[in-house]
Amino acid sequence: MVMGGAARLRVPVGADAERWVTRAGCRRVLLVVHNVTSATRLLDVLPLFGGDVRLQLFATCTGSSPFLAGVVELLTGMGLPVLPWEQAKETTFDLAVSASYGGELEEIQGELVVLSHGMGYNKRLAAPDAEQQSAAPVFGLSPDWLLHRGRPLAAATVLSHPEQLERLRASCPQAAPTAVLAGDPCYDRLIGALPQRELFRRALGVAPGQKLVVVSSTWSSRSLFGAAQAGSREAADADDLLPWLLSRLSTELPADEYRSLAVLHPNIWYGHGPGQVRAWLDHARRAGLDAVPPLDWWRQALIAADCVLGDHSSVTYYAAAIGVPVLLGAFPQDALDPHSPVAALGRTAPRLVRRGSLRAQIDTAIAAHEPDRYAHFAEQASSAPGESAGLLRHLFYRLMDLPEPTGHTALLDPLPLPPHQPARRTTPVRVFAEVTDGRTPEVVLVRHPVSGDAPDPADGLAAASTAYAHTAVDEETREAGRLRLADVILRHAPADDPRLGPPGAWTAEALARYPYSALAAYADGPDRCVVRTRRGDLLRLSAATAPDGRPNLCDPAAYASALHTWLTTGRKLSEAIPELTVRTGTVTHRVTIERLPTHPA
Repeated sequence: MVMGGAARLRVPVGADAERWVTRAGCRRVLLVVHNVTSATRLLDVLPLFGGDVRLQLFATCTGSSPFLAGVVELLTGMGLPVLPWEQAKETTFDLAVSASYGGELEEIQGELVVLSHGMGYNKRLAAPDAEQQSAAPVFGLSPDWLLHRGRPLAAATVLSHPEQLERLRASCPQAAPTAVLAGDPCYDRLIGALPQRELFRRALGVAPGQKLVVVSSTWSSRSLFGAAQAGSREAADADDLLPWLLSRLSTELPADEYRSLAVLHPNIWYGHGPGQVRAWLDHARRAGLDAVPPLDWWRQALIAADCVLGDHSSVTYYAAAIGVPVLLGAFPQDALDPHSPVAALGRTAPRLVRRGSLRAQIDTAIAAHEPDRYAHFAEQASSAPGESAGLLRHLFYRLMDLPEPTGHTALLDPLPLPPHQPARRTTPVRVFAEVTDGRTPEVVLVRHPVSGDAPDPADGLAAASTAYAHTAVDEETREAGRLRLADVILRHAPADDPRLGPPGAWTAEALARYPYSALAAYADGPDRCVVRTRRGDLLRLSAATAPDGRPNLCDPAAYASALHTWLTTGRKLSEAIPELTVRTGTVTHRVTIERLPTHPA
């Protein structure tokens, strides 16, 4: 469907290509894309061909996957000549690399290498009319995919660990001679970036003292994101964990103590449509959950995570392999090869259940986790950790009968630093606060986004009868009716945004628009905001500099709520200047306060 209507290429291959090419005589390498998911592994190995002027790379799509949305955009982004599948089958290549067995791979004219696009081969793939999932063959390890007319389909079947070779020999001995142990490039990129964990955490908006919770799901109705098929719609609804989980992420986890991200399989995004996925996540997104784009930042999110709520996906396994605590929200054992490492993880890791507190389960998983708990799974992720680049490049060039480039070590791309993306909440936020007396008074805050459920009364100050409660609302909220009753009005924008004017002007206008509000705050940076009180004081609130020179980041909206609490409890503004101490959870933040010149509203 994707490639069928594409125009045939005339250059650098085609009937008269020699007339038009600049570099003639190049070895031809074809990257075979099944869908976006499999393409991610091809993108991992693409740098192994970089810098070699003897090669001409191409891309094609077999058109055989049910999940073809997003492929055209991905191929365009690769910047390689894209061959229609029919033309690709007619063209001779020196090497073809696929990360899936899908499509008419037997039609390719050239040495074929097949990589796994996940953590080895683990899942069973049943035929549509199969009665028992457990009777289905394991995708990628059975004759159904490995053989064509009784002979191995690929010149090389890349495996990451000898345990996969053992299962291959048991299921399809005819293909075993094609097996090549060459590590796992995805895992190597993960472990290579582990020292950058703190950089990734800051980039993903994780403040000091916050716990990053990553919700990870593969595709299918039996995944964490799926609604389990239990016979009837009513039974499926009863078994569906997702609505409960999305609700509890916002209502039970205090906003300043937890950061949450969703990592969803590309087949969810492209099978149902990005707009639909965003609609499903709408309430949670407005309460602070960010969904990682299907091709970007998921590995950085795993490295940064304190806990992963996952299922039987490779992503969950990778998380465990790099030492992250995991909780399994779904795990259909019968959908997996019982001898696979992923199935073993399902028999080992704790389960996420609806009974009791989500927060308690997350905190227990983190507190009870031992650094070497999943060391065995790390060992089975790759038999050659950190060495896949060299092994794979050696394989590719051997099959092309071409000497490897001299003087250039085979290297994978490092994981890039994500753009800074702090949590943004447009759902009204209920703030529970109190001021502790002492040598250095502190404003203690617990903030919860407001949704259909009330905050769990067991959460700290939410249960304290002496705690002062107020509501802070972002002016861009969908719940516009809550603005006129808000105690604190918020706005996030650059200071020089011409639509809003300088922060001092907007804060004056906001208090005029919402006469029942006590304070307006304009957050013009990740560590600062300008606030105006009902009495007319205009103030700059900024995160004080930590000993390492960085600001001690916290959501600037928390600074505004802390100042509002200070004033509402009868304390003088002069006593908060030049610095106010704010505590969220176990972390103390120093907030500098300076007066700004006021102008007539």
